Amino acid sequence: MRADTVAYGVCATAAFLSAAITLMVFFFMAALGLPVVRDGQLLQVLLGPWSPDHGSYGIRPMILGTLYIAALALLIAIPVSLGCAAFITVTAPRGLARMLHGLIQFMTGIPTVIYGFVGIFLLVPFVRESSGQGAGLAILTAGIMLSVLVAPTMILFFADGLARVPASYCLAVTAMGGTPVQRLVYVMLPQAWRSILAGLALGFGRAMGDTMIALMLAGNAVARPDSLLDAARTLTAHIALIIAADFDSLEFRTLFICGLTLYSATTLAVLAMRSLAAKGIKAL
Repeated sequence: MRADTVAYGVCATAAFLSAAITLMVFFFMAALGLPVVRDGQLLQVLLGPWSPDHGSYGIRPMILGTLYIAALALLIAIPVSLGCAAFITVTAPRGLARMLHGLIQFMTGIPTVIYGFVGIFLLVPFVRESSGQGAGLAILTAGIMLSVLVAPTMILFFADGLARVPASYCLAVTAMGGTPVQRLVYVMLPQAWRSILAGLALGFGRAMGDTMIALMLAGNAVARPDSLLDAARTLTAHIALIIAADFDSLEFRTLFICGLTLYSATTLAVLAMRSLAAKGIKAL
């Protein structure tokens, strides 16, 4: 049997298993969350407040907290990641670029709980003293530290996309008297947009799915947040914190609605990125 045939079979099997496991997870959550839909309580769970003492198990505050923290993290991480990727691939000396690239790769392997501890001892006091209100456990704190978590992954995707731009394109810009910034803006970024979209999708998914940073730094308040300095609870932190003794209770079933909401949000983000990529390919 030829080596390429074996390699193709291994890759095809791995792809099939990955897709099958993903679908199995989805159907598992859907099956356990189905009683909520069947009883006509889905909208109440999605849009209502969380108040178990009053028989209300709505997850709207957690949905808003998740979106606010993830959006803030991306707003901070995107310009930082693009800037770092551009510096590594365009302006930095080769030795420095190699060292920074290795450092960023190392950062992607740091456990999330380490970022959480750093945030508790450094970022929380800073936010508390700077704002003059609250305990420093807020959306702003979690969003800043979450941006530090997702930025290395996005930097690697962005830098890889920029590095794949054909050298002939860059040499042509240089021959015409273009500056490194012009080469980046007018040639490299338009050519690397597919990798940039992939990095954005992965960064969004990781920001939505992180548990420890939100659990340790966001304050875990179940009320609807009104500002960046308010405490909030994310869906992932909510799943980690809620312990229901009765597995047939609505409180327990809502955990799977939380999982389905995260699953759906991530899936929609990936589909949106792929749609943009497909439109870009057609335009080319």
